[in-house]
Amino acid sequence: MLDELQKKKIFRRIVWPFAIAETLVWAAYYYSFPALLPAWEADLGFSKTTLTGAFTISLIVSAVFAPLVGRLIDYGYGKSVFVGGASFAAILLILLSQSTEIWEFYVLWFGIGIAMAGSLYEACFAIITYSMGDRAKRAITIVTLAAGFAGTVSFPSAHFITQLYDWRITLICFAVVIITVCIPLILYGCHYANQEALLSAPKPTASIRKAMGVTKLPTFWLLGLTFFLLAFNHGMVISHMLPMLGDRGLSDNLAVLAASMIGPMQVTGRLTMLIFERHVSVFAICCACFCSAFFAGCALFFSSLSLFLIIPFVVFQGAGYGVLSIIRPTVISELLGRKDFGTIAGFLAIGFVAGSAFSPTTASMLWATAGYDLVILVVLGIPLIAFLSLLTAWKARP
Repeated sequence: MLDELQKKKIFRRIVWPFAIAETLVWAAYYYSFPALLPAWEADLGFSKTTLTGAFTISLIVSAVFAPLVGRLIDYGYGKSVFVGGASFAAILLILLSQSTEIWEFYVLWFGIGIAMAGSLYEACFAIITYSMGDRAKRAITIVTLAAGFAGTVSFPSAHFITQLYDWRITLICFAVVIITVCIPLILYGCHYANQEALLSAPKPTASIRKAMGVTKLPTFWLLGLTFFLLAFNHGMVISHMLPMLGDRGLSDNLAVLAASMIGPMQVTGRLTMLIFERHVSVFAICCACFCSAFFAGCALFFSSLSLFLIIPFVVFQGAGYGVLSIIRPTVISELLGRKDFGTIAGFLAIGFVAGSAFSPTTASMLWATAGYDLVILVVLGIPLIAFLSLLTAWKARP
């Protein structure tokens, strides 16, 4: 009994600090880009396409570094990776607040991409899976339930501080929060995660080449394609959320409100999944994500006829992507196993992050070609292709 109570105590000491830290780091340097995009466009004088190119590079860099981060975590360096990533991001946000030239903007977002690789979901989930074993799924669920509010934190706070001061002060405020709140929480959680890892963490395969023998399986590549497509879908929507909603006829304040509700809808989707997960398969949950993304695209497309359709758009877009954040590590471990999870998930993250990386610029190019109607039509078609990819992966699983 005492041992069980001790396990629960350690579980809370790992999970809740990580949950709060993830919420704030996502708010500070992922969602801050779409939240501040209109302000940058107005103040710096660069086009939307030029600005989103920096975010694309940032996410590509994050994807490139993901396998290295995963390998370091498999070898027990999770604390150094997580703390280092958050600290580096805080420094870069302060530097970004002083940028005036486009080359500075790009260089700093390149660096933020490295920080993202070490401190967003991929790194956090790998640390949890490495240290907590069978309890990882529940831990990841709690972290994502909390971090689902990242957009809700970022959009209103960025809007409020920018209106009160400017976007430069907003970035400095975000950096201060990372330094004073996130880093201490990460240090605290990693301390107990390391203790758990000493007891139960699996030993990694001797060489990364042997660990990546999984790449010979078609399931690996089909999973990568599925994750790429779903990230591409959500990235196109979230990176252009404010101008897209403005194009449909919403005022600035209502657009910010709608964007802010994506986070709570992510949490709602995750809670709904928890209710039904014992009664349905992982594959069925994934299919529900695809349907949700498709219905969201339909609602957004026809919202030009009725603004009330923005409500189901927000609900389905948030809920579908929210569930995906929980189920993705579970799908990887179910189809490809837990051994070398950090390394395998890191390589699969290349596809997922690449989807997020290419989506803002792609959406900008589509918008420049034929407006946001074309962007939304592409968003509509992606879940259908993703479903076929996952279905094939499931049938080809070893």
